[in-house]
Amino acid sequence: MDDKGTVLMQKYELGRLLGQGTFAKVYYARNIKTTQSVAIKVIDKEKVLKVGLMDQIKREISVMRLVRHPNIVQLYEVMASKTKIYFVIEYVKGGELFNKVAKGRLKEDVARRYFQQLISAVDFCHSRGVYHRDLKPENLLLDENGNLKVSDFGLSALAESKRQDGLLHTTCGTPAYVAPEVISRKGYDGAKADIWSCGVILFVLLAGYLPFHDLNLMEMYRKIGRGEYKCPNWFPSEARKLLSKILDPVASTRISIAKIKENSWFRKGFEDKSTNIEAETREVAPGDVNEALGSSDRNIVERKESVKPTNLNAFDIISLSAGFDLSGLFEEQQDHRREARFTSMLSATTIISNLEDLAKRLRFKVMKKHGGLIKMEGSKEGRKGVLAIDAEIFEITSQCHLVEIKKSNGDTLEYQKLWKEHMRPALKDIIWTWQGDQLLQQQQQQQP
Repeated sequence: MDDKGTVLMQKYELGRLLGQGTFAKVYYARNIKTTQSVAIKVIDKEKVLKVGLMDQIKREISVMRLVRHPNIVQLYEVMASKTKIYFVIEYVKGGELFNKVAKGRLKEDVARRYFQQLISAVDFCHSRGVYHRDLKPENLLLDENGNLKVSDFGLSALAESKRQDGLLHTTCGTPAYVAPEVISRKGYDGAKADIWSCGVILFVLLAGYLPFHDLNLMEMYRKIGRGEYKCPNWFPSEARKLLSKILDPVASTRISIAKIKENSWFRKGFEDKSTNIEAETREVAPGDVNEALGSSDRNIVERKESVKPTNLNAFDIISLSAGFDLSGLFEEQQDHRREARFTSMLSATTIISNLEDLAKRLRFKVMKKHGGLIKMEGSKEGRKGVLAIDAEIFEITSQCHLVEIKKSNGDTLEYQKLWKEHMRPALKDIIWTWQGDQLLQQQQQQQP
């Protein structure tokens, strides 16, 4: 399956690996019959069933069937085998918009063009009752012509996900881009939350760094909640005014997409392609996924061990606040630290399952586990004694967990190398704050 040249379903020839995460790998591929280039997301069915994410996979399929737009990555087909699920999607070869921004701020006209395409795509999603909920430069791709394509609908919500109060209640997204009402967990309007994220993206495009930033996560949340940011002096005055209306911490008075589209700064050179889109929705074989799931698969989820981690009260959180300096997890110069903490929006059971999978890959033994504590030990030829690693999970809220990983025995240099080369990359899909930290680091140097 991992070999270049493998023919999938007698239809697609797989090429190079484009990227991978805990549950999936993405390959470049070619349609043998038409020679069309595509990307194929290969999802490990056993892993997603084991951690109860199959409903999320099905929701992603449903969402991508609804949103066919020039500025949204297209889903062509869904296929499934006994062990894998395959998303055949549009191949966008220009890479992430993040890579452009990481080099510094963009020119006003370029930033405006990307923002126009983003708003056009998001407006179309909302018209179909779809809310993305994780908009950020890492989820915005560029095609060969420099056009923006919104991707990664794994955290998106459909209109029917709303409760009786008409609001969404699941806390998700990336902290630096998430709206204040999402953080408050009191229910939120998905459209208004997406608009806020678009405003953060616009700021990043024009500035080259994030509007809300602090090495302490709780302090960053306070800044977001107050809408506390400062535009650099090179921002055009019209853009400043627009941003102040988008980054309004009060959702009820935040500007709508319709009003954004009427804004004079936004309208310069704007061409809305949404009006030319046919309303047809194409089937992408969702039945294939359902057929491939047997009743025994459902039992896998039901039999999963329930884990109750230690609950953190307000005083615990305050005492750990220094530990919310999450950028230290991923900064090269901080790799000498013996412990790391991160937040995750996944269940304790899912986090532990990922840690057990990681231990298995590292050929470590899980020596002891109780509550939210998991101990991993590994020794082999060439190691200076037994390397032991502890991971403990604390419940902050029912939907948010703090994970602390630290070396409890063994050679520090060996642990540093293991953490940097294997553990950190393997855990990226369960870390809520994983994305966006690079910009946090860069802005410390770039901000005037």
